[in-house]
Amino acid sequence: MYIKTDSSIWQGRIDHETDTTYFRYHQIVQTEPTAKQGIVGLIGFSCDEGVRRNNGRVGAKDAPLELRKQLSSLPWRNQVHVDSLIDFGDVVCEGHELEQAQQELGDKVSDILTNGRAIILGGGHETLYGQYLGVRKAAGPDASIGLLNIDAHFDMRSYDKQTSSGTMFKQILDEDPNAHYFVCGIQQYGNTTALFDTADHYNVQYFLDEQLDSSQFTKDLNDFMDAHDVVLVTLCMDVLNASEAPGVSAPSPFGLSALKVRDILRQMVSHKNTVSFSICEVNPSLDINNQTAKLGAYFINEVIMNSFK
Repeated sequence: MYIKTDSSIWQGRIDHETDTTYFRYHQIVQTEPTAKQGIVGLIGFSCDEGVRRNNGRVGAKDAPLELRKQLSSLPWRNQVHVDSLIDFGDVVCEGHELEQAQQELGDKVSDILTNGRAIILGGGHETLYGQYLGVRKAAGPDASIGLLNIDAHFDMRSYDKQTSSGTMFKQILDEDPNAHYFVCGIQQYGNTTALFDTADHYNVQYFLDEQLDSSQFTKDLNDFMDAHDVVLVTLCMDVLNASEAPGVSAPSPFGLSALKVRDILRQMVSHKNTVSFSICEVNPSLDINNQTAKLGAYFINEVIMNSFK
């Protein structure tokens, strides 16, 4: 089900009514679709059915609203055209109809990509499959798609019984010979040996959390982005250290720092081939003083400010 955003969500401090150098996000965001080129389109995915199926802690369906609230009062640095940020509302997963909701998200993402870049506010990490469907639809059947994931987990479990928030990348690689997977932040003890074996079988490029300061990581990441026609980026917030991001389904005691994730995001989204970004697994019901949602909003801001350099 698709729901248009209530414009009253975007509110906050006003330092000046007309001078855009004083503006904050809530003074920039529009809630009416436009055919203008060069937009950044926000679309929410209110869903945690995939997390439920994966036996995780539900609550991520409320993240799109909370992320908007936290983003709303951040200063707008005037680096992107003031008419270019559009909130397209939310796709809501009704009941247990995950696959239908993912398809609907894909259609919305594809529509946004006809005029610019898409930012998806998840939702559990099952959001990624809908993001992929939209990128594939917009890019065409023959385009080479690079899947970039910042995550502690491979998300390549078997889906013989049902899909979930832990199966998406295996689904995509099984279905699409023109899609390739690169993941960074993987934790040795966050994945079974079978999952490492599965990643090797599918020729996944992966870097462990302790390998991300190496020159080899930077080189391989750039080579991967250069090698594909289009690139999508997804951030699973459980890759972060639990002290910085407590509000996730599967917190990581040895996770990455926010500064490290910011550096990686900047590299990924500033690349000319990157067309879409999703942020997933923020769980407001588990958060502490909105800490994780606020951090998520700052990451979204980084993506927007680095997408059109």
